[in-house]
Amino acid sequence: MPNTADTGSDAPIDVTPLLDDPYPAYAALREAGPVHRITAADGNPAWLVTRYDDVRSGLADPRLSLDKRHAAPGGYQGFSLPPALDANMANMDPPDHTRIRRLVAKAFTPRRVEALRAPTRKTADALLDAMAERGRADLIADYAGPLPITVICDLLGIPHRDRRDFLAWSDALITPDPSRPELMKEAIGAMQEFYTGLIAAKRAEPGDDLLSDLIAVRDDQTAEGAGEGSERLSEDELTSLAFLLLFGGYENTVHLIGNAVLTLLDHPEQLRQLQRNPAELPAAVEEFLRFDGPGPLSLRRFPTEDLEIGGVRIAAGETVLLAIASANRDPERFPDPATFDRGRDRSGHLALGHGIHYCLGAPLARMETVIALEALLDRFPGLRLDVPRGDVRHRRALRSRGLISLPVAF
Repeated sequence: MPNTADTGSDAPIDVTPLLDDPYPAYAALREAGPVHRITAADGNPAWLVTRYDDVRSGLADPRLSLDKRHAAPGGYQGFSLPPALDANMANMDPPDHTRIRRLVAKAFTPRRVEALRAPTRKTADALLDAMAERGRADLIADYAGPLPITVICDLLGIPHRDRRDFLAWSDALITPDPSRPELMKEAIGAMQEFYTGLIAAKRAEPGDDLLSDLIAVRDDQTAEGAGEGSERLSEDELTSLAFLLLFGGYENTVHLIGNAVLTLLDHPEQLRQLQRNPAELPAAVEEFLRFDGPGPLSLRRFPTEDLEIGGVRIAAGETVLLAIASANRDPERFPDPATFDRGRDRSGHLALGHGIHYCLGAPLARMETVIALEALLDRFPGLRLDVPRGDVRHRRALRSRGLISLPVAF
């Protein structure tokens, strides 16, 4: 790959290698320079930041805004959402981000996450029971996918009958079909209709769930009753918050579980060690996150002023993508980074972010992954791939790192 880390005069690089085999491609880019001009999936230009120190600094830099109002015309912004799904924390800076995060943080306290541990294990065991009857399974469709969708839907109070539709809509957003752009548009429209109807139903009949609690917060804070600086939610913020919690709670965890299992199948001795010592799983999950995490890129950011990253001048409003997957394999921070090593110092990995936008659901994702692996390795000590290793494929997505399927036998 050519070095484009100057003043942006060279032609943008093609991102195809990052889709097909990302880690060697990121290594080449890190070696060539800290920042590169790329052409994003939608054909618009962006700056890609590849080295650990620059990525970590960028994640916490208040000059790199998540608010699309700071984007220059014609820049990369990711897929377009209607206002009812777009007014969420992923597109906000303080003070709005601070206000909404404070409301939602109550759902992810250590006590609340711990209360979900037993139901999560019960769900995992039930999924494994169904798999055991067949002797083989697609670990993504039969286990890694259903487990987190069940947990987050139970937390939010999503009816069982709606969960299969949500999985189909999520797949259309995570891995869009470029030959059929109408599928993404249809999925977004269906999601908006779903969330609007769900909120209306829970207003009429509240339940003992997080979404009902958030609706109560929204409805109790009228203009007359809420004072200056109160924790208000607009109707669009409420709808888009439900979208973000459900989508984010599913996408990252299913990919983390799938990638972790494949990594263990690629390292059978480490798999056996974890089967003998499941207490080591929480530490192992941190290395899974560093080694092959679910989110290769941060959400796009827009400088609010002209600035420099890695010596490269970037104008206000241009799109900046922080390559988390590249940072987590930067040899300046993690020696021998392409080796899966549970004994290494994993502190400081960026798989779940850094700064004020650190993943709010990180405790839940960690807990779910530990339980998913613990239950799986305990139940199926002879777990193995059911296809040649070369047939296992990841989704071709720049911002998401997950498996299409993972056929296994036991």
